[in-house]
Amino acid sequence: MDGFFNWLGEALGNVLRTIVDLLNGLFGNVWGAMDGFVDGLTGALGINNSIFSIGVLIVGVLLLINGVRALLRGGIVGGILWLLLGLLILSWLIR
Repeated sequence: MDGFFNWLGEALGNVLRTIVDLLNGLFGNVWGAMDGFVDGLTGALGINNSIFSIGVLIVGVLLLINGVRALLRGGIVGGILWLLLGLLILSWLIR
């Protein structure tokens, strides 16, 4: 009976090890893809590869999107102000 439980423990351990290796490979590749994307984006824009720079970039792009949406709704003054604010932030970030 002892051999059976030894075999069962080894089989369960092998299954768990395979699942962990599979998930590690999957999420490791996703992390590598995200890292490559961020490196390519920051390299093309000439900005630092930091969370602050990425956050400022996202805020600037969102301001530009708000400006375009305001212009499409017919708000000329608001759209121009949103666009200028977004361009000011992005020009400060991108050198």
